[in-house]
Amino acid sequence: MTGRTVSGVCHGTLGELYQGPLRAGTEPDIAIVSFPVDRHSWAHFTEGTEPPGGPPLGEKAALAARLFLEHFGLTLPPGRWSAHSELRVGVGMASSTADIVATLRCLFRLFALPYDRDVVLGILAAVERADSVFLDEFALYLSGRHRVVRRLGTDIGFHTAYISEPGTVDTTAVTDLLLAHYRRYGEEYERCLTDLLKGFASGDPAAVARAATASAALSQSVLPKTTFDSMLGHQERFGAYGIFVAHTGCLIGYLFPGRLDADQKSDLSAFFHSLGHQCSFAQGGYG
Repeated sequence: MTGRTVSGVCHGTLGELYQGPLRAGTEPDIAIVSFPVDRHSWAHFTEGTEPPGGPPLGEKAALAARLFLEHFGLTLPPGRWSAHSELRVGVGMASSTADIVATLRCLFRLFALPYDRDVVLGILAAVERADSVFLDEFALYLSGRHRVVRRLGTDIGFHTAYISEPGTVDTTAVTDLLLAHYRRYGEEYERCLTDLLKGFASGDPAAVARAATASAALSQSVLPKTTFDSMLGHQERFGAYGIFVAHTGCLIGYLFPGRLDADQKSDLSAFFHSLGHQCSFAQGGYG
């Protein structure tokens, strides 16, 4: 016999609109402005008679659940976990962090506890370097320190056409490489971040997209995307505001101000197919 089901949901990302140092200097922190996407991870718990076991979303989600129960001094009731995710693993969609946050949100609801962002941050800090998907808004975020530097609101949104290039990137393995790159291009990154934050402050999606393109271009010197130059060359043709990437992932795509019609989607699909890729479409951000 089964009882009630409770669920936790968390959106993923399409990489970042910015990844670089918070400020120019000899010891930079890795700062990100994640690009939220309307794709999600779900965790469900259905009360029943069987032993609960662990969440099916992987070792990190299981560890997060254990830390949650220890923090509140709770024990799971009998029942079973189930899960679903639209987020691809290892390409820059924040699938791991989204799985953890979905699991924690499910647990908050299961035990009728108010959602506590500080508890979530503390658990994330104990598990992994994370994205800011635990917030339902844009944010400038220090991923290693798990610190929200500035909340950037929900006024900006884009429609996207994107692809995933082959391969995966181990963020931990390239951290030293990235930090050396940030030291070398600190002033360029500082200008880029300043322009991005101005774009958010004024609610100007075109300015945000230009800064995202600049951040993507800077990342070409350290973790390049093979299609970047071709996409940049055809940006004006397609009327895109700019280009975004998963800086330590495989995603790259165009940022558009409005919904794409069937002809635009067909033209974009043919272009990406000519580059050897199947493209996808998704809404990113909030505006």
